[in-house]
Amino acid sequence: MSVPLTYLNGRFLPAADATLSLADAGFVSGATIVDNARTYGGTLFRWADHLARFRRDCQRCFVPLMSSDDELTRLAGELIERNRPLAAMQDLHVVTVATPGPPGGPPTLAMSTYPIRVERYRPFFTEGVTLAVAGTQSFKPYDLLTASVKHRSRLHWHIAERTVAAKHPGAVPVVLNRGVGDTAIGAIVAVHVDGTLLLPPTEFVQDSISLKVLAELAERSRVGLFSWWSDDVAEVLLTGTGFGVASVKTVHHGDTRSFEWPGPVYRRLAQAWSGLVGLDIVEQFTGLPILSP
Repeated sequence: MSVPLTYLNGRFLPAADATLSLADAGFVSGATIVDNARTYGGTLFRWADHLARFRRDCQRCFVPLMSSDDELTRLAGELIERNRPLAAMQDLHVVTVATPGPPGGPPTLAMSTYPIRVERYRPFFTEGVTLAVAGTQSFKPYDLLTASVKHRSRLHWHIAERTVAAKHPGAVPVVLNRGVGDTAIGAIVAVHVDGTLLLPPTEFVQDSISLKVLAELAERSRVGLFSWWSDDVAEVLLTGTGFGVASVKTVHHGDTRSFEWPGPVYRRLAQAWSGLVGLDIVEQFTGLPILSP
C-alpha cells in the first residue's frame, strides 16, 4: 500500500476515503474525545497512560468506547506497521478519536497516523521556543467540561493561533486559565533558580502525559504558580508528545522576557528523555546532537 491507511469503525481504508457522517455528534456537537500518542523507534511511547486517559475522558464525557484496551493496542500496532514504511523518519503520531456517532447509530471509533512534524519542531531546538500569550479561556475545576479533558472542541486554540500569528510569527500561542498558561501542543513548566520544576496545577491545564514524564525525570518538582517576570524563574520549558521537551527562549505577554537558552536544567532533562526513549530527541529534529554542554 503506497498511501496511508486509517482505521474507521471496523475497517482499514485509505485515509482519503475515511469520512464522518454530517449527522455524527462529533461533527454536530463537537462531542469528540481524542488522544495523540507517538512512537520512538517504531514503538508507542507511554501507550498505557494514553489509553487510560482516553478511556477516562470518554467515560467523563458520556462517549461510548466499546473496544477493549487490548483491541485498541492491536489496532494501533497494525496501523503503525502498515503506515510506518511511508514515514521519512520511520516514526508516527497515532491519533485515536471517539464520538457518540449519529443519532440512533453506533458510536464512532477512528484511528489514524501522521508523520512527526520535523519542520514544525526543528526551530524549537535550533532557535528556542517562543511563547506568546493570546488571551484567556477560563475553566473551573467543577465545570461540566474541565480543562483536563482531551477533546476536539478546539475553537479557542484556533482563535489563539490566529491572534498570535500576525504579531509573533512562529510563536506558540498561550492561553491563560485563571492565570495558568497552557498551549495546544504541550505543557509549560518553569524552572526555579534552585533547579526545582514548577508544574502547572492539573485542574487548570490539559492532562499531559509528557508533563508526567518530565516530572519523573526531574531531580525536584512541585506544583506551583509562577510569573514570567519573577527573578526566581531561571528557565521555562515546553513539553509535548510531538517533540518531548524543548527550552523556551522568549515569552511575549505585554512585555517581552528572554531566558537562557538552552538552559542547564533543560540540557539534563533532554539527555534523560533521550536515554528513556533510546534516541537523541534533539538530533531527531536537527540532524545534529546539541545536548552536550
